[in-house]
Amino acid sequence: MLEEKNDNLLEADGNLETEAIEANQMETPVSMDSPSNEEKVLNTVTSVDEKRKALDAIEDNNAAESEDETLKERHQIPMLDYDTLLMEALVEELKKLVTTEKVMSIKEHVDEIKKAFLSKYYHFIEEKKEEFHAENPDSTEEFQYHYPLKSQFDQYYTQYKEDKNAHFKSLQNNLKSNLENRLAIVEELKELINPQENIKDTLKHFNELRERWKNAGPIPKDKYNHVWNNYHFHVENFYDYLHLDREARDLDFKHNLEQKQKIIARVEELLEETDVNKAFRELQDLHKIWKEEIGPVSREHRDEIWNQFSDLTKKMHDKREVLFEKLRGTELENLEAKKKIIADIEELATIKVNSHSQWLLQIEKVEALRNSFFSAGKVPSDVNEETWAAFKTAVRNFNSFKNSFYKEIKKEQNENLTKKMALVVKAQELQDSDDFAATTPVMKQIQQDWKKIGHVPRKYSDKVWKEFKDACNHYFDKLKEQKSDENSEEIEAFDKKKAYLEKLREFQLTGDHKTDLDAIKLHIENWKNIGKVPFPRRHIEGKFNKILDALFDKLSLSKKETDMMRFNNRIDSLSDNNELRKIENEKIFLIRKIDEVQNEIFQLENNIQFFANTRNAKKENSIVLEVRKNIAIHKESLDVWKEKLNQLRNLNHE
Repeated sequence: MLEEKNDNLLEADGNLETEAIEANQMETPVSMDSPSNEEKVLNTVTSVDEKRKALDAIEDNNAAESEDETLKERHQIPMLDYDTLLMEALVEELKKLVTTEKVMSIKEHVDEIKKAFLSKYYHFIEEKKEEFHAENPDSTEEFQYHYPLKSQFDQYYTQYKEDKNAHFKSLQNNLKSNLENRLAIVEELKELINPQENIKDTLKHFNELRERWKNAGPIPKDKYNHVWNNYHFHVENFYDYLHLDREARDLDFKHNLEQKQKIIARVEELLEETDVNKAFRELQDLHKIWKEEIGPVSREHRDEIWNQFSDLTKKMHDKREVLFEKLRGTELENLEAKKKIIADIEELATIKVNSHSQWLLQIEKVEALRNSFFSAGKVPSDVNEETWAAFKTAVRNFNSFKNSFYKEIKKEQNENLTKKMALVVKAQELQDSDDFAATTPVMKQIQQDWKKIGHVPRKYSDKVWKEFKDACNHYFDKLKEQKSDENSEEIEAFDKKKAYLEKLREFQLTGDHKTDLDAIKLHIENWKNIGKVPFPRRHIEGKFNKILDALFDKLSLSKKETDMMRFNNRIDSLSDNNELRKIENEKIFLIRKIDEVQNEIFQLENNIQFFANTRNAKKENSIVLEVRKNIAIHKESLDVWKEKLNQLRNLNHE
């Protein structure tokens, strides 16, 4: 704290003259019995405790900085809201601070980073441990999990501790040396009061001591108050008992007053600064200058100048307290947000879902809530542990709820494994069979059954699938090899049909209906007898059918005969190539066409009935005649469709 005191300057003639000497002290020296001026001033204003609290806040910070000047550097580093950062970002921040900043300027930052990182890390490890026990309920193996990011964090944090220890070791040596130096300066000050010595030499020595004091360096924090008080007490004594040149003294007082007025003006400007923390830090520096670098002022200005400075200090302190209150309000808002997040997680721990995909969605929701919790910011310190415990409990309960589902899934997967192993055994028994006609449908059915069985435990999945696939591939490779022999016959048939097609293009009708029809039927029979062609070369059948269509068009056949011959030829082709699915589709098509034609006939006959009931029923007009004609055409078409269907059914019976 800064204090003002009354001091007596002893003139050379022995008369006492009361003058104002300022001493910038934190506490009143023990050697003084009467109250200091500062204490008198503080007792005359309201809220003395609040004013002292404001001054103490400044003095405590300056005392700490007196021990280690690197603490001043901390103000240049922005304090981030580390609780909101992910672990990767925290490690990056730690790395940047440790490798680029002075070790004592980052202490608060490193402490906050460590706290945020470890809370997230331990939560992460707890989740991994629960997952491990859920997946291995009967395992006696001890849970272990290596997280590379933790190794990186430990590396940088160890570097920080080593740098800090080295700094403290060096600091302690310097502090001890600086303390001895300052105590020696105080002892020299005591010896200055010597009336026999020339005043100019005394003043010169006094100024040298003040300069040495200014450059003496930091001392231990616990010695700060005592050493500074002794120093200023003896400075006061020097002004008190030493006869000074009045003009030189008054100039010194005036200069000091101007300097302190400048400080007061700057503090008034700082009260308008929007960045309260920045303003408070500068006020702290101004207090140090006021105390350490500027000498006393005259008595007539002493109380006024000090009261102005201390009152402004209190205003700044109050402004800072308002900021802290606002931050506390933000922390309460963060607390409510975190409570809401915890409640949402607790609710998710009661919603039962029955599929892996749905659980993945639930897990994503919890993960999002978890990130929101870490991003929500600080809460009041008195409920921090309680809030963290509630969050961990909510997440743990959700994980237990989730794990109970996956335990059932694991049971089901074990059952699936038993089923698939049975199929593997069956496939392996059939893989060397040469009865392809009987075995192929069975192997295909085994593959279909395999697809219907769900997942198996992950550690067996690849093995059981490989065994099944190898057995199936072994059989179907043999089947393919057998079919390749058959394909050589189909290729030969294709070459023959290709040559026959060229011969057929040269065929000419004689004009005799029966002769030409028999010739065409013979060509169809010859074509069928050549045999099947490879599936990719089935286009040759279409070319043959086009030539037949052209020949049928030249014959004087009825539409029904032509249509049936074409149909028979196409069905024979499908039958020869064993295309059962296409034959079945053809049958369905014919049934639909028969239904359509029958419905059309029924509708036309209804229309005839309508005209028959009119007045002119005896006279059938052109419309009625046209309808009857359409009915006859549809009935003829119906007969063709029915005959085609009968032929298909007879083909199935064969």
